[in-house]
Amino acid sequence: MLVTLNEILTKAKAEGYAVPATNVDHDHNVRAAIEAAEEMNSPLILNMTPTANPDMEFFGPIAAEMARRSSQQICLNLDHGKTFEQCLLGVRSGFTNIMIDRSTLPFEENVKQVKEMVDICHALGLTVEGELGHVGMGDNYAVDGNQALTDVKEAAAFVEQTGVDALAVAIGTAHGAYKGVPKIRFELLHELRDAVPVPLVLHGGSGSGDENLARCAKEGINKLNLSNDLKRAAIENLVNRDLSGNAVYQLYPLLAEGFKNKIKHYIGICGCAGK
Repeated sequence: MLVTLNEILTKAKAEGYAVPATNVDHDHNVRAAIEAAEEMNSPLILNMTPTANPDMEFFGPIAAEMARRSSQQICLNLDHGKTFEQCLLGVRSGFTNIMIDRSTLPFEENVKQVKEMVDICHALGLTVEGELGHVGMGDNYAVDGNQALTDVKEAAAFVEQTGVDALAVAIGTAHGAYKGVPKIRFELLHELRDAVPVPLVLHGGSGSGDENLARCAKEGINKLNLSNDLKRAAIENLVNRDLSGNAVYQLYPLLAEGFKNKIKHYIGICGCAGK
């Protein structure tokens, strides 16, 4: 069933677990992700970034219909909407949550632009995720791992002033493959969990380590964004097979199998199986 972010994360926050948010970009991995959720009896969030799929006005309705047909709660999330136009296109394309990313702007401008999107989405029965602090790229992690962590007081004020339904926080992870070792600030996570009334989101889950992520899920993170690890698992499942002769026709099923199995692994890590 297709639901908003609140319908999944309100329970996750109350019961102390996280839900994977898996990046998808075509119908094969959408189907694989939904199958993983159904096999694990788990809710799931499907992320799509406009840069990964420029045809989201066509892809969105397809993914939304696949989610509607699922027996599990599935949220379709526009991830990192960088412009007002991208976010509105997500609204028009069937997404039930809009992640508007203004995290590189000054605090006041971030608040202003995010609140505009919140007002629009809430009027339409949709939900919104904002970001405070900045989650950078893993290939720069060794040099900027200490930069732009989320300030606790600003986070509480941001949520109050914008009305966002979930908040992405920067506590030491990075997008993509890491250059360096993840330095997750669990004390900061605890402070944010206690100060912020809405569910917290962790971007850059890939490569952060199962033990770290399981701890994050238990100690305050409710939405865990994943991309790089899932794509690597899909590719590894393909390259380790004999594709001679007619086996090449198994290209997409093998990729989907690797993708699905990795999602099931993370559902276990997050503690949302059976929820």
